[in-house]
Amino acid sequence: MRIQGKEFQTIWTQKRGTGPVYIIDQTRLPSEFRVQKLQSCRDAFRSIRNMQVRGAPLIGVAAAYGIALAFRETAFRRDWRNLLESRFAMLEASRPTAVNLTRALQILRPLLQCCENVEAAEITAWKYARDLRESEIAACSAIGDHGLPLIETIAASKKGEPVNILTHCNAGWLACVDWGTALAPVYKAWRKGIPLHVWVDETRPRLQGARLTAYELQEEGIAHTLITDNAGGHLMQSGKVDLLLTGSDRTSRCGDVCNKIGTYLKGLAARENGIPFYVALPLSSIDLQIRNASEIPIEERSQEEVLFIESKRRKLRIATPGTPAANPGFDITPAQLVSGLITERGICPATEAGIRAIMEDPDHAA
Repeated sequence: MRIQGKEFQTIWTQKRGTGPVYIIDQTRLPSEFRVQKLQSCRDAFRSIRNMQVRGAPLIGVAAAYGIALAFRETAFRRDWRNLLESRFAMLEASRPTAVNLTRALQILRPLLQCCENVEAAEITAWKYARDLRESEIAACSAIGDHGLPLIETIAASKKGEPVNILTHCNAGWLACVDWGTALAPVYKAWRKGIPLHVWVDETRPRLQGARLTAYELQEEGIAHTLITDNAGGHLMQSGKVDLLLTGSDRTSRCGDVCNKIGTYLKGLAARENGIPFYVALPLSSIDLQIRNASEIPIEERSQEEVLFIESKRRKLRIATPGTPAANPGFDITPAQLVSGLITERGICPATEAGIRAIMEDPDHAA
């Protein structure tokens, strides 16, 4: 996608594709655009843990590259079979909620275990990371294609007035490799000439909406307005929202959606006000092993993210000293609040039958 008119993706290598790996440091946005170089598995771990890269699809790709980068370390190459599991464990512990990271490593692990020597394992790791990166790009583009008709239908009824879309957190290209999930249909619609306006939830406490979603939309030239997290319900009541679109870090096989904290409240308000609520996600974010959403591990982040705000790399306390804070990173939106799931194979109901049908039929289309 575009930054100052130039096309970028969130993670890439040089042409030969065997490292180093480059990322956009998202903790610096929007005040500073900085490219960070990853040269080791630990670099990849830190980039995920510290949220320099974030978003379910992107951290899965970053973890795959982390294993590939391990083969650039001399000590690891000497004893790679015995050290491999420690690298997997380190990356798996970096962020527990999004299923993409775990799934990417679960697929890669047996591929490497079957390799006869370190050279073969290294080639396999790099190929897997590159292939995963490309598959995520293709999936997000397809999500945009399948979600586009939803916006086109609303636009037809608006007779030239902008379609007002509410989103929460950042589920654009910065959360993926390119295009994004919830924002992919928005980008496809915009490039097709459909008038749009996006309400951007600030998304406390890390402000991914304010810092990242608004940044993406500004660079793309899409009209948008930043709002506080608590304003969405009022806007729905006032008839100023036509569509609620979010992403998902993990969705159960019954359609319950785990996404950034605050999504549940948006889903409740959308149901109360008759606003369609669609969740956009690649199939890699659906966890068929989990039926009850209560089984999904909810990341509890540092209370400092709530008690302080950052300004020009300085932390400013916003609560009385000694006040504790709770900081769950995600919540669960029950399937019955979701109008449908937009995937790379089409749109399906947020039900176990709908999900199984779309996952088992590669030719499925909405």
